[in-house]
Amino acid sequence: MSEEKFSRRSFFKGLGATAVATAAQRAEGVAEELNKLNSEKIQGPGAVPITLKINGQPATFQLEPRVTLLDVLRNHSSLTGAKEVCDRGSCGACTVLLNGTATYACMVLAIEVQGAEITTIEGLAAEGEMTPLQEAFIACDGLQCGYCTPGFIMSLSALIAKNPQPTEKDMRKACSGNLCRCGSYPRVFESAMKAVGISVASKCEIVRVGDV
Repeated sequence: MSEEKFSRRSFFKGLGATAVATAAQRAEGVAEELNKLNSEKIQGPGAVPITLKINGQPATFQLEPRVTLLDVLRNHSSLTGAKEVCDRGSCGACTVLLNGTATYACMVLAIEVQGAEITTIEGLAAEGEMTPLQEAFIACDGLQCGYCTPGFIMSLSALIAKNPQPTEKDMRKACSGNLCRCGSYPRVFESAMKAVGISVASKCEIVRVGDV
């Protein structure tokens, strides 16, 4: 029986062949991905037709691909409930629901959310009937200037839809990306707790001038 002999040369020769084969497979994979990308239609830079489903209704716009969802809502439709404040995803005033998830409208391009279910503050009231959360905000005076209120309501609505009995900790976490420059946080969370049936004792104390 003859013994198969291995040499350093044959070892490196085999190693090189394996490396070449592996590199070729990877190159083919990269080429396939590039072909897929190149086969996709390039959009822009001019206006292109974009169809969005907003509050259950489809609407088609002629927009440049760079236009954000917030810009579409405020400047290309009559839905101005989502507010433009920071325009950089740090205040939450423009919060809308994308497929039920609270999302900053200023941070997504309209062209990216075609096919998604977009719900704005205007779409929460079914046939003009406000939700319990909206009614609670009015009853508990959960707003001052009201500019940030739509964002808070949308963030809390997304939470309550997924968790009908959230704790105050859950509510605070859900609103951690929403800022109120008036400092209405106690009333905001009182409103949210009232909406889900949690009793809250009022911390307000009325002091009459004559009693001082």
